[in-house]
Amino acid sequence: MKRSIKKGLSFGLTSGVITTLGMMVGLNASTGSRIAIIGGVMAIAVADAFSDAVGIHIAEESENRHSEREIWESTFSTFVFKFLIASTFVAPVLIFELYMAVVLSVIWGLALIMIFSYYMATQQGVNPYKVVLEHVAIVGLVIMITHHVGKWIGSLCH
Repeated sequence: MKRSIKKGLSFGLTSGVITTLGMMVGLNASTGSRIAIIGGVMAIAVADAFSDAVGIHIAEESENRHSEREIWESTFSTFVFKFLIASTFVAPVLIFELYMAVVLSVIWGLALIMIFSYYMATQQGVNPYKVVLEHVAIVGLVIMITHHVGKWIGSLCH
């Protein structure tokens, strides 16, 4: 896989999982609203995918060591992977009761992070279990914090 595409995949997948799960868990804790969560997921899939893609674009340009083609490949692949990964979190919300949908989404997101982290670590020749544990811990921290922030916001508005 080309370096520029791999960059978009790794950034889009990671950001897609962490941002979307954080938003879903926080909105569920504060509103318990299916429509708010679906709207939030789709807003992330579009707006945050564009934001991340432009961020990668500018970061790549600022390094002044990538061809224009590599920069655009990273930009486009970041958008596509972020959009696709974030969008996958809508399905459980449409199919299952909200609490179960959020639980299944957390499992799905953690599975994606674990699989990609394991793959990445083995490609780099480092201990995959340490890398997986580190990345899962970060996602877990985001989930816990956004849940508590959501609960707090919910308590202010009720």
